Amino acid sequence: MKLLTGLIFCSLILGSQGLLSFVGEAARGAWDMWRAYSDMREANYINADKYFHARGNYDAAQRGPGGAWAAEVISNAREGFQSLTGHGAEDTAADQAANVWGRSGKDPNHFRPAGLPDKY
Repeated sequence: MKLLTGLIFCSLILGSQGLLSFVGEAARGAWDMWRAYSDMREANYINADKYFHARGNYDAAQRGPGGAWAAEVISNAREGFQSLTGHGAEDTAADQAANVWGRSGKDPNHFRPAGLPDKY
């Protein structure tokens, strides 16, 4: 009985640490997404949106499973909202492709337009 109680207690402790780690990764991943969005707005550079989508997702996913989850949720919500407001399905599909590219760990610079300042 003591062994079973000890095993349950240890699994609860380890499980809660994993949950806290996931939540922390998700929070930092959401911050990465916000930073990419802010940079995109600041840069105001033609044809750079796919780069910033990929970069935000890439940075968030590098945080771990929580960051990747946050990036996916935020990206899907953003694209869903934009499709409701009249953005074209073609643009939404291209944005989602850039989102997936970044989350999968591929280099976001693939989408970087020529001439975008090095600051970004």
